[in-house]
This record gives sequence, C-alpha cells and structure tokens, in this order.
Amino acid sequence: DENECRQMLFTGYQCNQPAAVRYPRGSGCGTEIQSEMTALALGKGRVIREGKGTAILAFGTLLHQAKAAAEALDATLVDMRFVKPMDEALVLSLAASHDQFVTLEDNAIMGGAGSAVNELLMRSKQCKPVLNLGLPDRFVEQGTQEEIYAQLGLDAVGIQASIEAWLQA
Repeated sequence: DENECRQMLFTGYQCNQPAAVRYPRGSGCGTEIQSEMTALALGKGRVIREGKGTAILAFGTLLHQAKAAAEALDATLVDMRFVKPMDEALVLSLAASHDQFVTLEDNAIMGGAGSAVNELLMRSKQCKPVLNLGLPDRFVEQGTQEEIYAQLGLDAVGIQASIEAWLQA
C-alpha cells in the first residue's frame, strides 16, 4: 500500500548500500499514511492472517487482492515485503505447518519471487506443492491496473479461482 511504499523508500535510503524499491504505477488502496518514517527490518516478512493448509506469500502490490482469497480459503496470508533478502526463516517455518504454498507477485513468474521460494524449498528439502501466480512470460496488453489484473486472473476473484482450481486438481 502507499504507506508501506513510503516506509520501503525510507528503509532503502537508510541502508547505506545499494537498494532497489519497486515503485508501482497507479494509485494506492487508500491506506492511512503514517507521519512517522520507520525503517523496516531488512528481509523480514509479516504474517497478515493466520490460516490452515495453504500459505499465500504475497510479494508487492497484490497483497490487497489476496486478502479476500485468504479469508475465503482460510489460508495464511504473508506480506513478504522483500525479495532479496527473502525471509527464508519465515518461509521454512510456514513449510513446517502448511501443506502447500501460493506465491503471488505483480512481476514475471519466470525468474521472479515465486521462483526464489521454489528454490529455497528444494534446497531445504521441503517438498511442498507451490502455485506461482504472477505475470505470464509474454507481452501483456496495456490497460489500467484493474483491467490487466482482471484479464490475467490477478484480481481478488481471479486469485481465489486459480487457487481453488489448483487445490481441486
């Protein structure tokens, strides 16, 4: 959201080393802006919702859309916040208590944050099914964020439908 984006920019500035903050296009979801700037703990995600069975790991701006799916599916929802460094300890602790993962990003799936989760799970011998949701490996038509997310199934309805279909397969 727009407040966390501000805090991320502040955190990047405070790093005293190279940092990249992905700044999304479009408008925010209307979150209240905190006047105090706070440096976030580097590489630490935060659990938004505790659930069972499925853990949804949201990277970036699709967290807001994932909330409805997490509620409907009684899934754990995590705001991963960082791709590099990724919160490996959090992912591995979730692997111990969940049956499967869904990664969600407004970025290319191939070589993206979800791929990093897959690599971590394999490297740690945590064989869990993972559904990676994000942008396909092709040119995407232009439009508003809402139009593109709906077309690609990355809006709240599409995310839930994709997860339900995957769980039933």
